[in-house]
Amino acid sequence: MHTRRIGDVEVSAVGLGAMPMSIEGRPDEARSLATLHAALDAGVTLIDTADAYHLGADEVGHNEILIAKALASHERGGEVLVATKGGHLRPGDGSWTRDGSPAHLKRACEASLRRLGVEAIGLYQFHRPDPRVPYAESVGALRELLDEGKIRMAGVSNADPEQIRQADEILGGRLVSVQNQFSPAFRSSEPELRLCDELGIAFLPWSPFGGISRAGELGSAHAAFARIAQAHGVSAHQVCLAWMLAKSPVVVPIPGASRPESVRDSVRAADLVLTAGEIAELDAA
Repeated sequence: MHTRRIGDVEVSAVGLGAMPMSIEGRPDEARSLATLHAALDAGVTLIDTADAYHLGADEVGHNEILIAKALASHERGGEVLVATKGGHLRPGDGSWTRDGSPAHLKRACEASLRRLGVEAIGLYQFHRPDPRVPYAESVGALRELLDEGKIRMAGVSNADPEQIRQADEILGGRLVSVQNQFSPAFRSSEPELRLCDELGIAFLPWSPFGGISRAGELGSAHAAFARIAQAHGVSAHQVCLAWMLAKSPVVVPIPGASRPESVRDSVRAADLVLTAGEIAELDAA
């Protein structure tokens, strides 16, 4: 498995977004655990989650608990960097809300620590800016969690270039990751990707296939990806991830999955080499 770096930690070039195992349409626990174990068997050492990946209001942290169970029952569980997030909430009615207050983020981090069963969270990210709370205050909570040893690394999600620079300054140059939406259909995070490349900060595209409801339509919706996939004898999803990996050495895609087969297919993207002409064609698609 090819590797990349998040801060001072070496991780697999392709991670796993575990959200589909805990929200609408989620599989049963047995299949979720099989999917997580398949990822570990394939060499994945980065798993992305959040306390808000759940359904009912009474099961906050469902995804974190699931991941902790999978890691504890696999011989390679100790090799995985778990990246979780706080600041985005699901009241249980299908909606999403935000709480970026330092008090909430600290409570959320403590709860995530307990669910994951660790002394320090490998990577903790501020999930989404809260318009009611100054961004500096939210990121300041991450700085305090770092200084207290509750988290080993800090990142931000859904951030714009100004917020990335501000976060890195507040953290004293210790910002290690930015997790933004990026896919063939959603490319407005290109400026953030370029800034991360400039600063040497890992860029983690979420929903790289366009989201759960659109992932299966990637090839039909984007002809260039389908054509190049056919030429290489691989899936359009592999081409999508290989295209992202070719953009910068700081890119670490985190495709979601809820089946072992999907994980195995995504991981193979790290071995797919696209030509300069193919990359240019995909950029223009």
